[in-house]
Amino acid sequence: MISLLLAGFLVMCASLVGVFSVWKKFGTLVEKNLGFLVSFSAGVFLIIAGGIMSEIFAHASVQDGVGAVALGLVFMWVMFKVIPSFHHHHNAEEEHGAHSKIDAKRIIFGDAIHNIGDGVLLVTAFSIDFNFGVLTTLSIFIHELVQETSEFFVMKEAGFSTKKALFVNFLVSGTIIIGILLGSFLLDKYESIELTLFGLSAGAFLFVVFKDLIPHSFSHGKSNNCLKKHLLFFILGVLIMFGVTKVFSHGHEEEHGEEEHLTNDN
Repeated sequence: MISLLLAGFLVMCASLVGVFSVWKKFGTLVEKNLGFLVSFSAGVFLIIAGGIMSEIFAHASVQDGVGAVALGLVFMWVMFKVIPSFHHHHNAEEEHGAHSKIDAKRIIFGDAIHNIGDGVLLVTAFSIDFNFGVLTTLSIFIHELVQETSEFFVMKEAGFSTKKALFVNFLVSGTIIIGILLGSFLLDKYESIELTLFGLSAGAFLFVVFKDLIPHSFSHGKSNNCLKKHLLFFILGVLIMFGVTKVFSHGHEEEHGEEEHLTNDN
């Protein structure tokens, strides 16, 4: 539980990224390049989704595994329909007119629900393996940097002061702890729902990648004639997370092999 809470706190720290965005030149640079960071996040999330799906099919039949992932996809589809602001990526070049306070409140509410989901994802990841939990924490942290920076600019446009925007962002990001406690309780009390939670997690990652992140990147790339650059950031995200995953998994396999060797010797 301590590892989970530390992971949750690390993700919460991403909400303070707006501190750096208030520097005029740096803030403008970040705001203009948020779209490319979205593409990078898509590549990172895709590898994490693949890792969760590998775990699902290693412990369940193909039919049950596909059903669990499909359930996750349907759940995320419903969330996006019920809460349109569930996942927002600010784009100063494509969005005309400043965001209102109502827009900001909708996005804040959507982010609170989104962060609860992230907490459940962390519980699922750490239940698979500690190293995989660390990797998932890293991937969520990277994506949250993009998400929280986006929301910071939205709140600033809506009239929030810098201090208030940072405070609200950090407060809302704290709902990830609710997700961690909820996910831990469910896994502890109902082991039978483990496959369901794995499926929800994998489906959530896949849905966000293919329904939100990639379409956003394609739209931004097409309107700004920079599709190749978006593709480059996506591939970079895939390669970096794939490489890190291999390093972590290799270390875990060696450790596991040593444990088996010691067991056999005894």
